Amino acid sequence: MSALRFTVEGGVARLTLDRPEAGNALNKDMAEGILAAANRCDEDPAIRAVLLTGAGRLFCAGGDINAFAAAGDALPRLLRELTAALHPGISRLLRMAKPLVTAINGPAAGAGLSLAILGDIAIASDRAHFTVGYPGVGMAPDVGASFLLPRLVGLRRAQEIILLNERLSAARALEIGLVTRVVPDEKLAETAEEILQKLAAGPTRALGRARLLLLESFSTPLETQLEQEARSIAQCGAEPDGREGINAFTAKRPPVFTGQS
Repeated sequence: MSALRFTVEGGVARLTLDRPEAGNALNKDMAEGILAAANRCDEDPAIRAVLLTGAGRLFCAGGDINAFAAAGDALPRLLRELTAALHPGISRLLRMAKPLVTAINGPAAGAGLSLAILGDIAIASDRAHFTVGYPGVGMAPDVGASFLLPRLVGLRRAQEIILLNERLSAARALEIGLVTRVVPDEKLAETAEEILQKLAAGPTRALGRARLLLLESFSTPLETQLEQEARSIAQCGAEPDGREGINAFTAKRPPVFTGQS
């Protein structure tokens, strides 16, 4: 994972895009690193919350345009290989039973924008800005942009963002619901850490079920969604964290969740 730094400590997994000299542009090495890290985050019961951020001044400049140019006639194959590694990782990060925080430490463009808005909680530095980028290089969206943007900001605004390819400031991104919070750059790491610790101490399995219910709610009929909610809350009631939450509430004490099944 030379292009992706991955650590686990205290129940928190941290994924850091680590090509600062290239603006953390996505290449095949980074895509494969994201997939491997996403699989570990999904499968390791010791991981209870996940952070995704970037090293250096940029969060992620998108795809590695220099590599695309160098590929010449082999560009279609390169793009297929890149998405074949990256897209399963994105799916795993969206569907894993652990909450995801993105700490957007600088500009995010193209696939970088998609990565930035993956978080259940997306915290942006006040010096971040966001650009879809794809039309500027003659490309269509990937990495979930066409899925995530309409869900976050609505179809009409997503059409404007993608087709007109305009830059959004951090303040504008907050205004339209693209990110959760905007904080001064020097407060980004501290704010992200506070949120991560709160999530890591939470009822992990219940949070995982909640994020999956939310993800599927746009395509699930009402009665099916209600049935899924009924199954999810019953499963929570059968687990240690569910019983601990009820007992702590009735005893008027803070709950101590373990995230165990």
